Amino acid sequence: MNLSTEIYWLVLTCLMTSLFWVPYIINRMIENGPLKAIWNPYPDVGAKRAWAQRMICAHENAVENLVVFAPLVILVEVLQVNTEYTAWASMIYFYSRLGHFIVFSFAIPILRVVLYLLGFAAQMTIGLHLLG
Repeated sequence: MNLSTEIYWLVLTCLMTSLFWVPYIINRMIENGPLKAIWNPYPDVGAKRAWAQRMICAHENAVENLVVFAPLVILVEVLQVNTEYTAWASMIYFYSRLGHFIVFSFAIPILRVVLYLLGFAAQMTIGLHLLG
């Protein structure tokens, strides 16, 4: 199987986003014990550690943005309008989201916004390319 560059980065982005929950769930198990962490009828019980709370928010933000990014990349692939720009935008999106997750978790405010905007610009690059 030969994946396009855009699909390759989409797959990596999906896998990365699907792993973002692991550290804060491990933290929840440490804070509450494994049984309480998995037998929790109240999922809105927040983490006690500030970094874990921020990580939850960063994960939610990554999922919200993946909902925009994934269809754009899939449309590029289906319509076969792949270019160097869409390939670069897909890669930039991946790294901006990884960076956003890290700096959000460690509470680095200005860089967090810069990385978010970089990911947004990558989405817009792909979307505007699709519109011609």
